[in-house]
Amino acid sequence: MNWLVSFAEFVVNEILSEPAYLIGLITAAGLIALRRSTGQILGGAIKATLGFLLIGAGATLVVGSLAPLGEMIQGATGAHGVIPTNEAIVGIAQEQYGARVAWLMILGFGVSLLLARFTPLRYVFLTGHHMLFMATLLTIVLATAGHTSWVVVVVGGVLLGIMLVAMPAFAHPWTKRITGNNTVAIGHFGTAGYVVAGATGQLVGKKSRSTEDMNLPEGLRFLRDSMVATALSMLVIYLAMALLFLGRAGQEEAFAAFAVDGGEPAANLGNYLMQSVMQGLQFGIAVAVILFGVRTILGELVPAFQGIAERLVPGAVPSLDAPIVFPYAQNAVLVGFLSSFTGGLVTLAMLSWVLGPAFGLALVLPGLVPHFFTGGAAGVYGNATGGRRGAVLGAFLNGVLITILPALLLKVLGAFGEENTTFGDADFGWFGVLVGNAAEAGEVGGIVLMVLLGAAILIGAIVMQKKVVDTGWDPGARRVPHGASTAHPRAAPSPQRAPAACGSG
Repeated sequence: MNWLVSFAEFVVNEILSEPAYLIGLITAAGLIALRRSTGQILGGAIKATLGFLLIGAGATLVVGSLAPLGEMIQGATGAHGVIPTNEAIVGIAQEQYGARVAWLMILGFGVSLLLARFTPLRYVFLTGHHMLFMATLLTIVLATAGHTSWVVVVVGGVLLGIMLVAMPAFAHPWTKRITGNNTVAIGHFGTAGYVVAGATGQLVGKKSRSTEDMNLPEGLRFLRDSMVATALSMLVIYLAMALLFLGRAGQEEAFAAFAVDGGEPAANLGNYLMQSVMQGLQFGIAVAVILFGVRTILGELVPAFQGIAERLVPGAVPSLDAPIVFPYAQNAVLVGFLSSFTGGLVTLAMLSWVLGPAFGLALVLPGLVPHFFTGGAAGVYGNATGGRRGAVLGAFLNGVLITILPALLLKVLGAFGEENTTFGDADFGWFGVLVGNAAEAGEVGGIVLMVLLGAAILIGAIVMQKKVVDTGWDPGARRVPHGASTAHPRAAPSPQRAPAACGSG
């Protein structure tokens, strides 16, 4: 029987404990359940495995490009500064927690299907990269609090499953206001920002006209490309920090910033500035590699999950990525992005001058990608209930949320709080802070508090669904002034044709 024990140890230690192989096996299992051909099963499993390895490769590039920036921020401001980039922190965490993340995500998706089948929350969350991001966040928070692997996977999986069905329900009255029907829901963990934007629009925009009645310059459209937006934002941030650091520390110390991790120090001022430009561009490349890896995995994994979900949850409402709402108010997307970014800058100033020194919070620098995707969606939600004023003010508050919440989240991430990046979207912030503080109440007490937290969110979502969504409440019914545009743009496509783009922040 020694051979059997050795074989079992080999399977557990060399295959199931390797997240890349595990993702490939799960993808193969899903494709088998869908009765795909042998070639499709093998190809899908291999692509998913390669995608996971790409995430690790991109994470290495991210860490390398962030190291000089961290030193510059510290030297220029005297405070720890971070760039919220979901893909970056997930990539960094995979090496240590990859297997637990994979098991937690699989269990969480299974729990969400059961909840969708047996509760009024018939939402199937199909934004796979955000499922992966939330699974990683829960794994980091629970493991950092000292919980054993089985607690991390089981409790984290239950919490993930609850979030996958609850958050679409909380946002659904506003989503229906945008789309005009019940065929699609929002499946993106920036939901808190969208609800805040929609509610803000209700308060301030009773007589405000729609953003779709205004013309915006075509010159800003290039920011829709996430790789370009990421590289541009990091290039600007790198140059700004390099100049601030140079002015405060002098040439000798500033030029040495690029000597971290075995790099070469800058030779002169021109070389110093151009190395900053290059590091910003390399960060864009690194995130693009991680995004490609995520898309490669999900291109095989999500169809398998979706096919299974359709069989298990009759009448399911698909919950899709934030860009699903973009076609309904395209001007609001750009208005929301600019307003959200402004909110991030204002909150950064508050962190630097007041909140940071008073509470020891890190400086959260605004990045174009999270502000574009969540800010753009928040602009659409704000516009649906409050026109232009709703889009501007709602997205501005979203920018405040995705700046202050990541700063609070760093407090519960343990050693990962020392990285120069973190999770960026609103739901990662508030949920991670609550789970992290609950998890630190001890093994038994922590489990009890986390279960109670999950139950409260689930019950709240069910009440929201039955008392608000199912009754047909329209959050924008009080506006639509005489002569103004309605909440639904005349040229808005049906949800079946709206793009569910994968890869948002």
